[in-house]
Amino acid sequence: MKTTKWGIVSTAGIARAEMIPAILRAENAELAAIASRGMKVYETALEFDIEQAYESYEELLDDPDIDVVYLPLPNHLHKEWVFKAARKGKHVLCEKPVSLTAEEAVEMVRICQENNVKFMEAFMYQFHPQHQRVREIIASGEIGDVMLFKSSHSFFFSDREGNIRMAKEMGGGSIYDVGCYSIHALRTIMQSEPVEVYAYAELDPETQVDLSAYSFLKLENGTKAILDCSFDMVDRNEYEVIGTKGSIKVPFAFRPDNNGGIGLIMVQTDHFKREEKIYGDIYRMEVEHFSKAVLEDREPVYSGASSIQNMRVIDACYESIASGERVKVSVSPVE
Repeated sequence: MKTTKWGIVSTAGIARAEMIPAILRAENAELAAIASRGMKVYETALEFDIEQAYESYEELLDDPDIDVVYLPLPNHLHKEWVFKAARKGKHVLCEKPVSLTAEEAVEMVRICQENNVKFMEAFMYQFHPQHQRVREIIASGEIGDVMLFKSSHSFFFSDREGNIRMAKEMGGGSIYDVGCYSIHALRTIMQSEPVEVYAYAELDPETQVDLSAYSFLKLENGTKAILDCSFDMVDRNEYEVIGTKGSIKVPFAFRPDNNGGIGLIMVQTDHFKREEKIYGDIYRMEVEHFSKAVLEDREPVYSGASSIQNMRVIDACYESIASGERVKVSVSPVE
């Protein structure tokens, strides 16, 4: 089987805990190199038996053997390093959120197109088969016409001092960190785009990052949505689809890996309740999907245009928080 050779830019926690093991599990990917500043890169390379370790990101991008780079850098650095990777001819899997604004996302997608490299934002959860099953149940009419989508994503964030999640200039805040998942899920499960947003947030008095945020959205198809995200609440990563005849709850929507990879779908109608359990290795599936897109020269299932649209909704949330008003969301195609 043909494989892609991956390089990881940074020894960030998510890279070490999730992506490196996933690449090692993948059938069509090889982990060829890792880069980071300082001695930790050698420790990580030794721990995971990675052949090449570089003390600068530029050295990794200059490695002619690397096909794909994974960027788990702080949010404000995504644009810079996507540009640099694309110009070196590397395909890019970039951690979410793809950027700090939709305008930045447009520039990032264009630079990848101009350099003929594949690009995808790393919403790993979407590859779990439970979400396709939810769409099938909706399409079957079992819960009737969908009226409301609700999603919650939170965790109690205790060690905040010096953490990049608390740095506004680095893209900190609960919407960028976890709220982006609920926005993405709303758009992909409902197969419709938000056209109007009203959002409220509780801001940290020192850093002004959003510790919690609550958003109310209207979709093109008329469906309404209520989303919340927080650094001040217990772990939740769920969504619910409510229809005229029943509802679908997905309690391990974004982190089924924390439930042994098992997704749970709970369907309830007036007279009946049932559950479906579905297994999926989301990080491995993400790696294999992107590698396949590179090897077969096809676009990833999650397009750059969709990443731009996700950022437009995030932009609208922040604009609404700042103004206290409802904000319209553009759904015009990106030229």
